[in-house]
Amino acid sequence: PSAPSAPRTWKKQPKLGSPERPRPPPTFVRPPSPPESPETFKNMVLLVDKPRGYTSFDVVARVRGIARRMGVKKVGHCGTLDPMATGVLVLCVGQATKLVDSYTGMDKAYVGTMKLGERTPSQDADTAPDATFPWEGIADDELRDAAAKLVGDLKQLPPMYSAIKVKGKRLYESARKGEVVERKTRDVRVDAFEVERDATNRQLVHFKVECGKGTYVRTLAHDLGESLGSAAHLTALRRVRVGEYDVDDAWTIDMLNDACAPMVEAAEDAKAAAAAA
Repeated sequence: PSAPSAPRTWKKQPKLGSPERPRPPPTFVRPPSPPESPETFKNMVLLVDKPRGYTSFDVVARVRGIARRMGVKKVGHCGTLDPMATGVLVLCVGQATKLVDSYTGMDKAYVGTMKLGERTPSQDADTAPDATFPWEGIADDELRDAAAKLVGDLKQLPPMYSAIKVKGKRLYESARKGEVVERKTRDVRVDAFEVERDATNRQLVHFKVECGKGTYVRTLAHDLGESLGSAAHLTALRRVRVGEYDVDDAWTIDMLNDACAPMVEAAEDAKAAAAAA
């Protein structure tokens, strides 16, 4: 009789994303050209210019609505923008969602406007002022000097109106009930904080900020007002850059919908034809 064959051994495949089996790089889709095919949605990064009034999750939901028609469910954003803010929101689709943390950790740049002399619970214009302070005596050089002192490595107290969890509960949930929760300061980094008085309304201050991950720009404005013996809150904020990605390369939601409409329609027609067969 013939000798028994040796047992077959299976070589274990390296884990996807390991040095032995790196993930394929995502396709970065810039306007005005739409994704090349439904296959592109399986590993894609794009920038969306978030409109005022939208939450970051509202934008994700709109893009997910398109992606699902292409057979892809996963969509994630890389760094929350407050509803009042506009500008760059990095979205990862499909396999690219594994890269969310790397994009979230990138440095960011903002432009915006703050109003001196008024404090709000949310530190921006989404809540009404709850206190007013004198601001008329603040000189331009005092303003610039105070902003310069907020550049560098800082300890920042997160605002009550934020998505940070304390004991399993989002801070904004407590804030909306009028509760104040004890929070710990966080280490943040501000690389640049430039301020300029408005030419016609001196109560308004326009600014540019460059900062690291986790910096609350509205808290920066709040702290600036306090350091001047007054108060301040944001009236406008726009994120213009995340890492090397600029708002000029961002889609508006309507642009993205229009660009993807022919592909979405073709996918739905194919699905309907398959169901009828």
